[in-house]
Amino acid sequence: MTDELLRIKNLTKKIGSVVPVNSLSFELMRGSCTALLGPNGAGKTTTLRMLAGLLSPTQGEIIYSQSGAGSISNWRNRIGYLPQYPKFYGWMSGIEYLNFSAKLSGLSKQRAAERSLEVLEMVGLQQAAKRRISGYSGGMKQRLGIAQALVHEPELILLDEPVSALDPIGRREVMDLMRALRGDVTILFSTHVLHDAEEICDDMVLMVEGRIAESGSLTELRMKHRQPILFIEVESGEREMNWLHSLGNRDFIEASEIGTQGARLVVSDMNRARDVLVREIAESGIGLLRFEAGTSSLEDMFMKVVNS
Repeated sequence: MTDELLRIKNLTKKIGSVVPVNSLSFELMRGSCTALLGPNGAGKTTTLRMLAGLLSPTQGEIIYSQSGAGSISNWRNRIGYLPQYPKFYGWMSGIEYLNFSAKLSGLSKQRAAERSLEVLEMVGLQQAAKRRISGYSGGMKQRLGIAQALVHEPELILLDEPVSALDPIGRREVMDLMRALRGDVTILFSTHVLHDAEEICDDMVLMVEGRIAESGSLTELRMKHRQPILFIEVESGEREMNWLHSLGNRDFIEASEIGTQGARLVVSDMNRARDVLVREIAESGIGLLRFEAGTSSLEDMFMKVVNS
């Protein structure tokens, strides 16, 4: 998969003295699924709204394949967009709403009817097609929102926090749908939940305070930020607690989190750390319950980058 669909260069949005998006640059490959990751207020929604053509950038370029720089208007009919809090006409049925959306997107009456049925089946709402939207669950409404974003056969769909307001069942329904869509359509979705990004994405763009703090494939980011970690759990005695609280003084320990009965240690040299600490435990008669070696996770990377 080497066909580039979208490139943004130095994308910036200024609103008075506030700069919610500051000099973003990244690419999307055709058929990929990319997570726009970051804490609340990082600038994710503003970025998606600019890519969808709903906000004008203050500066920078948005370049879609086979179009000139910044020519978003030529691409609007090839983009599907789902806002974080989609609004529906509750008195409409699902099929009526999709027909209405399809016609607004320029489809003929016949094609709008055909395509509405296709996407309802795609998102698993065919049995509820004639039911009023006011009677839909949260997960059903979100799936209907994705169907609306797909009804005009776009090449790219932009989803803003598509599962943030859902219960576990609705969340699973939407995540499964996104997994099924990847490859057939290019997906860019925003989230502040790392697990969602890990579950279905090829690539990740991590935003902090309007800027890109990290970006790349999940494999690349795991390799770049992987650190050796020791997990130690001991009995709840005074000797054990004194020993745990002394661990931060070792020169091979880069960071430590000490709890009431255990510690999580980021180490620079796993072999040395293991040898030294196991020997100390044995010589001091420490009551050991757990001694486990591992590596840092993407969540560790996320917290480190966000808090730095």
